[in-house]
Amino acid sequence: MKRKIKPDVKSKPKLAVFKFTSCDGCQLSLLDAEDLLLDIADAVEIAYFVEARDRRLPGPYDVTLVEGSVSTPEHIEQIREIREESKFLIAIGACATAGGIQALRNWRNVDEFINIVYAHPEYIDTLETSTPISEFVRVDFELRGCPISKYQLLDVITALLIGRQPRTPTYSVCIECKRRGTPCVMVSRGIACLGPVTQAGCNAICPSVNRGCFGCYGPMEAPNTDSLGQRLEALGLAPAEIVRLYRNFSGYAEAFRLASDAYEEKIA
Repeated sequence: MKRKIKPDVKSKPKLAVFKFTSCDGCQLSLLDAEDLLLDIADAVEIAYFVEARDRRLPGPYDVTLVEGSVSTPEHIEQIREIREESKFLIAIGACATAGGIQALRNWRNVDEFINIVYAHPEYIDTLETSTPISEFVRVDFELRGCPISKYQLLDVITALLIGRQPRTPTYSVCIECKRRGTPCVMVSRGIACLGPVTQAGCNAICPSVNRGCFGCYGPMEAPNTDSLGQRLEALGLAPAEIVRLYRNFSGYAEAFRLASDAYEEKIA
């Protein structure tokens, strides 16, 4: 029987996964890939992934995934060091690409929250804002979502390994509703929905159960937020309600931020 020769581990591309301010949901999406993940794990050397294993190998890394927003001074130093050690840097999830739900503090005085939440606020060292990592370093690719799609993530990693351009949709969630035969919740039920201005990727989960889209995947390419705002007002939503709708998981993404700021000015 011919002996099977094992591949040289050192020759494999090195994959690293880092986390900043987030809930770990996007990392769990990668682990949830299960059998599909095994194929990826066999093709790469998982050098750094605290959520999955104890071993931590130093860089440089061929592919680095970063979950979470930049929320502390320490994060700024860390993300710059990670960028220097990474050939390809991929931001994964709404926190890393748009600041996440914690970016709601960007519209308020963060010191007020600290004084309310913590018994000893003097020990807290934080930034006034929660921002995407692209605010501080160059990002090679972004994967949207809260959490991300494990299939999109595996496709991006595979694409980088074989040398092709990653593919993710730039059209709206409405296209996904059409494909799965889901009636428009705004037209048929009068439910407020961000689907017309939100990038596809979730397979229109919320509209499929008669709920409006919350904008988890952030703005689509060239979103018409003015037109959607007029439609939401026609449904009877007050400016304050539209502000809350836009300021969600990806509320600090530029298109959503500008739309919510415009409606906040209308609040009497």
